Amino acid sequence: MARFGPVAGPDAVWRGRAEARQLELTKPAGALGRLEALGNWVAACQGVCPPRQFERARVVVFAGDHGVARHGVSAYPSEVTAQMVANFLAGGAAVNVLARLADASVRVVDIAVDGDTDPSVSTHKVRRSSGRIDREDALTETEVHAALAAGKAIADEEIDGGADLLIAGDMGIGNTTPATVLIATLTDTEPVLAVGRGTGVDDAGWMRKAAAVRDAMWRARPHRHDPVSLLRVAGGADLAAAAGFLAQAAARRTPVILDGVVITAAALLADMLAFGAKAWWVAGHRSTEPAHTQALTRLGLDPLVDLDMRLGEGSGALTALPILRAAVATLADMSTFADAGVSTADETSSATAESTS
Repeated sequence: MARFGPVAGPDAVWRGRAEARQLELTKPAGALGRLEALGNWVAACQGVCPPRQFERARVVVFAGDHGVARHGVSAYPSEVTAQMVANFLAGGAAVNVLARLADASVRVVDIAVDGDTDPSVSTHKVRRSSGRIDREDALTETEVHAALAAGKAIADEEIDGGADLLIAGDMGIGNTTPATVLIATLTDTEPVLAVGRGTGVDDAGWMRKAAAVRDAMWRARPHRHDPVSLLRVAGGADLAAAAGFLAQAAARRTPVILDGVVITAAALLADMLAFGAKAWWVAGHRSTEPAHTQALTRLGLDPLVDLDMRLGEGSGALTALPILRAAVATLADMSTFADAGVSTADETSSATAESTS
């Protein structure tokens, strides 16, 4: 059984040293806006100032199918999940393209794909497809613990392998439905205010999805204070694995860029499993799914970009990764006033006062 406990946040002493260094760089104080706060956060996560540029940013895509997809809540059939896993392995998906651009690498793991996948990605497979959550539990008690343990093990594998920044991605037809159920249940939001279009369903599909979310929420509400039970009843193996991954990354003091609605739903549960974990995350983007904004608000995270993206896979987080790299580079590589021989505002004011005295 995967066990998590409260997580201490990034080092406040090193954050303070980064804030002090920002004042020494050749720019007006605060002139780089959020880049400065992001750079300070990375320094606090790494426990060093100036911070190190990320050398092994790693995306892990959690793949899994959901029984509720057979209810017509997606514009695509469930068979697409296994096909996309093969596409990831071939390097042809959006996540692969964006990862190459952002100097990151991609790993896909089959947690609950309803079909056979390459043995190289199915080591941690829990089951074929999670249950239809509007009518039955997503997982058994044994399976939810296996999925959490898989996510924890995957985080350990990546960090032990040298990853210094992690991104969790998702792939699964119908997975925005359980994600919406989890978020709406935890934020006490009415289904019609939380349900989005997912892969682009029409009005009839949206109504089927809203009904499925409503029925699943009715089943989920008694479990809203127990993250493991909530994942068992209304989540899925892929969501549970992602939650375990995010919780363990925080426990291992490794920063994470969150992606869209599915991964942020898992993050809500991860912060319940390992209280304080959210201090180790930044939100990469804001998706078009209404539930995503509700989850970000609950976590107190402000996304780095807002480009109307809704793909998943880690694509929004990867789009934001160059911004985080820019925050590290400016804090680490800019000259200080002293190094560059540039006068500070205080020095200029002092010289002006002396000349007029």
